[in-house]
Amino acid sequence: MSDVFNSECPGRTVFTHVTSRWGMLILAALRGGPLRFYLLRDRIGGISEKMLSQNLRDLVRDGLVHREVEPSAPPKVSYSLTPLGEGLAATLQTLLSWIASHTADVITAQHRHDALRSEPDLARKEVQPS
Repeated sequence: MSDVFNSECPGRTVFTHVTSRWGMLILAALRGGPLRFYLLRDRIGGISEKMLSQNLRDLVRDGLVHREVEPSAPPKVSYSLTPLGEGLAATLQTLLSWIASHTADVITAQHRHDALRSEPDLARKEVQPS
């Protein structure tokens, strides 16, 4: 069985690939259907070609993404989700939907936290029992 809390667990590697900064975004972007490399790069703001290539290699190796090379000059390469990747991407969509729905709440909490930290007297009042 897989125990991602155990550092020797093979599932830890899969966990790392899937939950990495770029892994989740790549899987989510491919939910809409196959994309060529440059379209995938453009869809995911801020990712470098090197990081996209590295993450795609990992996700292809893990069986989550399919890489298809069309024989042409130059070769056209597209990426799509495998059935295994589809199931995972659907699960990740729940997390992404939660983030979209609660971003404003998190930002409000961050502002409240930062304001309390900038005013030490208010912070002490917050933690004292009433």
